[in-house]
Amino acid sequence: MTTGLWELVLRGVWTTVQLLVLSALLGAVVAFVAGVARTHRRWPVRFLAGFYTEVFRGTSALVMIFWVFFVLPPAFGWQLVPLWAGTLALGLTYGAYGAEIVRGALLAVDPAQNEGGIALGFTPGQRTRKILLPQAVPEMIPPFSNLLVELLKGTALVSVMGMGDLAFSGNLVRLALQESAEIYTYVLLIYFVMAFALTRLMRGLEGRLKAGVR
Repeated sequence: MTTGLWELVLRGVWTTVQLLVLSALLGAVVAFVAGVARTHRRWPVRFLAGFYTEVFRGTSALVMIFWVFFVLPPAFGWQLVPLWAGTLALGLTYGAYGAEIVRGALLAVDPAQNEGGIALGFTPGQRTRKILLPQAVPEMIPPFSNLLVELLKGTALVSVMGMGDLAFSGNLVRLALQESAEIYTYVLLIYFVMAFALTRLMRGLEGRLKAGVR
């Protein structure tokens, strides 16, 4: 490929990285809020959190992107740029899956730990922050690592909005070169390298967090 075409691919990589980071941050916030809410002692809170997770886990991420980008503007009178539309759709969708990871990890903590916090007079919020989450977070890292890789692959869906991510840029290069095998092989390798880097990063984070718990 020529230098200009490589620059187009690299710009696509940068767009994918931005989308991944922003949607991962949004998804993490949503996952922890909804996941903790699903263990709340009050049923209305649990119901609302459960309703959110079931709706977003039960709908297609691609359709959600279409809905955010094409339905919201006429409904509310404002238009999101593709980057923010993709961030919102992917963050909320994958955050719903993350919420189940958080809920499961919190429920897996030894009940005696929670009972000890009650005996010490901790409030529910203090027990969650100081006892449950420090023990649960290290156990969340492996499934979160898998979810992050799935999110990376899911970023390719934003190409339907004409957003210049890696998948969209790769397709433009394919049209320019009229060569599918070469460019899509490069795109696959780039996605693999990014996913491999994410898994190694998350594995290192897991080791540090578990060392801190010990």
